[in-house]
Amino acid sequence: MVGGTPVIGTVPSSLPPGQITLKRMRKRWWAFRPFDLLARYWPSFGRRKGLLVVRIDGIGDLLMFLPALEHYSRVFGVPRNEITILGSHNWKDLAQSFLAGYRVKTFDEGRFDKNPLYRLKIGLWVRRQRFQKVSCDLFFRKAMVADTLVWMAAAPEVYITQPWISRKTRSEHAYYLGRHRYIETGAYPTHEILRHYAYLSAVGGEVIPPAPPLLPWPRGRSVVPAGSPYIVVHFGCNEPGRRWPFPFFQRLIGELLDQGHRVVLTGSAKEADELKACPDLLARDGLINLVCRTSLEQAIDVIADARAVVVNETGPGHIAIALGVPTVMMIGGGHFGNFVPYPPEVCPPRARFVYQPCDCYHCFYNCTRRKVDRTPFPCFAEIPYARVWTEVQDLLQG
Repeated sequence: MVGGTPVIGTVPSSLPPGQITLKRMRKRWWAFRPFDLLARYWPSFGRRKGLLVVRIDGIGDLLMFLPALEHYSRVFGVPRNEITILGSHNWKDLAQSFLAGYRVKTFDEGRFDKNPLYRLKIGLWVRRQRFQKVSCDLFFRKAMVADTLVWMAAAPEVYITQPWISRKTRSEHAYYLGRHRYIETGAYPTHEILRHYAYLSAVGGEVIPPAPPLLPWPRGRSVVPAGSPYIVVHFGCNEPGRRWPFPFFQRLIGELLDQGHRVVLTGSAKEADELKACPDLLARDGLINLVCRTSLEQAIDVIADARAVVVNETGPGHIAIALGVPTVMMIGGGHFGNFVPYPPEVCPPRARFVYQPCDCYHCFYNCTRRKVDRTPFPCFAEIPYARVWTEVQDLLQG
């Protein structure tokens, strides 16, 4: 970026001459190369049309992207029903609700990254669609997944951003970036929401102000039994390290119940195993255990009707914020500022991010301080209970 304005570059500034060489490609890149070439150059006929948007991300990332997506039809000059979102199975079950009016294709990112035949299958699908335009504004992305899919489409018009580039993937990113113009959306750790709008502003040639996540969702469908308002506590996370310690959650739940609040627990099978060690807590009046007992859509229904949500740095937290539900989210410092906390200009007033500053922030969760695997990272473990409790009480009293 120059003077705060997004610019279009030609050669990545973080890729000095001498580093852009095929000799530095990983072995897997060469192993998959014949399949990638076959997909890219497979005969394809007919008129090109439409826009392919490559979104290989989680539910929270998708929610932060949705407000920007509303501008795509106008900025790219493509009707909404000719925009195809190519994304991960992570949010497959929510595609109809989140992406109404768009074409959607999801796939298994893990299989694509490891299985050459599955990779060829998806690549051929992309090639045969004959897209006129392709867009990818992911900052954290895999060259052998997102950039390869962009390249396989062989579209005449390609719009991509400069990604985060590590030493290991430098040559792979350079291979693809060197074939297209790219848009710089800011130095790390510019927040993802701001990146989306910097990208759109560069493509459209106008300043498009950023907007906070907003998820329209019907209310009154919660599976929670009728009664007094309830607080949702989601104490799990896909990554064990990115969790506030469970004993703190136990204490929080107990004190909320002592105040007379109903508390609803949500989560996956991992959280169900932890609860087995807490029979006394589960037996308390006012506690409603929905862990492993809802579909993804039902879980959103439960969150939508909640009085407040207390959650780790995970998808349900971003869902709660996008729904406008008062939310307290405990966050770490692995890539602080890039996803959370939200910057002031797009942070809803009832979203609170609680964290403990550490000298080791921006480690990308390659933690050197944690002594025992599968335990909370220190930046989570050291978040004081009193600070979380204060934020929860402030939201409840507001």
